[in-house]
Amino acid sequence: MDSFFGALDGALRTLFATPRAMRPCPTVPADETHLGLQEKQHAAALMRVNHVGEICAQALYTAQAIATPNEALRQHFQRAAREETDHLAWTRARLEELGSRPSLLNPLWYAGAFGIGLVAGRLGDALSLGFVVETERQVEQHLQGHLERLPAGDHASRAIVAQMKDDEAGHAVQAERAGAAELPQVAKLAMKAAAKVMTTTARYV
Repeated sequence: MDSFFGALDGALRTLFATPRAMRPCPTVPADETHLGLQEKQHAAALMRVNHVGEICAQALYTAQAIATPNEALRQHFQRAAREETDHLAWTRARLEELGSRPSLLNPLWYAGAFGIGLVAGRLGDALSLGFVVETERQVEQHLQGHLERLPAGDHASRAIVAQMKDDEAGHAVQAERAGAAELPQVAKLAMKAAAKVMTTTARYV
């Protein structure tokens, strides 16, 4: 019951509370951001996708922490979730600065990611960590694509995405060192397909 209420509290905080970052939002002090209307709309669509990714990260890590019987690994997942809260706060704040909103489907994204995290956790610690490695690698590639697609003058969004990319790479390395197993190729392809559906939909809804 404690785990259930803890998970429920985490979901409500992630979806409806204003996230608070532990680190200051990345900036490029020497470069001010000046965007036209179309550039703002384009940047907002990309940052909405990134915000959805952080909603999913909270759900995944929370579920994996619940699923593992290993206390040290549980703390690993909980620590990663706290670190991802910075990204959640930064992307949410940037959306507001761009005059936009988060995805209307965030509760659905959270529920789906939570379910996937539980399944991954039940497969054993090594595969659960392997899932983290593959997820973070795919997210890192996705963020690199956003760096290439964001307006060149959107220094604010680009600084956030660049820091997120570095952090995700670090999480993958941490999971590898903790004993991650390589996922089957079919699992990697399924993850890419699911991510494609999410990122395409979240740009607009």
